[in-house]
Amino acid sequence: MKPKNCLIFGGSGQIGRHLIRKLTKNDIRVTIVTRNIHQKSYIIKTQGNAGYIDIVESTIYDEKKIRSLFEKADICINLVGILFEKKRGNTFYNIHTLFPSILAKLSKEYKLKNFIHLSALGINEAVDSNYAKSKLDGEKNIIKNFPLATILRPSVVYSVDDNFTTNFMTLLNRMPFFPLYYSGKTKFSPIHCTDLTDIIYHIISQNINSKIIECTGPEVITFKEVLEKLLILINKKRLLIPFPFFLANMSAKIFQLLPNPLLTEDQLRLLKYDNILSGKYKNNSDIGFPSQRLFDEEVKKYSYMWKEGGEFSTEKYNFKDDLKD
Repeated sequence: MKPKNCLIFGGSGQIGRHLIRKLTKNDIRVTIVTRNIHQKSYIIKTQGNAGYIDIVESTIYDEKKIRSLFEKADICINLVGILFEKKRGNTFYNIHTLFPSILAKLSKEYKLKNFIHLSALGINEAVDSNYAKSKLDGEKNIIKNFPLATILRPSVVYSVDDNFTTNFMTLLNRMPFFPLYYSGKTKFSPIHCTDLTDIIYHIISQNINSKIIECTGPEVITFKEVLEKLLILINKKRLLIPFPFFLANMSAKIFQLLPNPLLTEDQLRLLKYDNILSGKYKNNSDIGFPSQRLFDEEVKKYSYMWKEGGEFSTEKYNFKDDLKD
């Protein structure tokens, strides 16, 4: 049987790297589109079997080059997304609304078997977030332009390569206290990156076409519980202090001035809303692929990097017993 050809946008990120390994391991050829081949290619090339990866340098606005890639593709996967807006056209509208619409149109024009688009959980409720609004508008355009598209809405995605658990463990390691926004009551269903990429492969291998699928892990955890779990894993004690909204918003105004802000005003608004199954759409269990990996067990595998002594922390190794031997 002829191997499938998969065109991936956003392949150098956390999810992309895991996905490339999964697809190439299962005899699917992938073409990765990146804006900077010199900076990203060395990472991408190591993620899959030799001969199964092609890397193409292009911007999302180079329609002529992108069209040439669709001619050889069976499936298109869009993983491109931003958490905050930057200059030079990196706006929520361009990245989350306009670009996915173009990909959906091309997927229909070139008669692709599927277009899989990564969106986000909880965007229906977050009416005052520009991030959520751009994601939602993008979904509407995709369904309009290519009804066979599959839209995945994951909760927080975590792994050793993430910007979620790793950032929090770094901050908890350095700060004597940590702010609790909205009293830490916001709920999440964190899904491990491997589970999410397994779901994507399952959709491809089973030829599943469904408008929207919500993807979550097996647990519901509050923001406060996430921080408490991470503190236990890195063996630290820190004060978790509820921040009133005006103080939280003031800190967000300052943070968003940084090149890579820890928090923006839009992210603060988004944090108001729970990031769990809505019950309005299919989820990964409904398509026969429930998530198995538990948050504590998976983060424990790499949390030692934030402990005193790292991999050889005294909590992990009892040196006195070793010396007795």
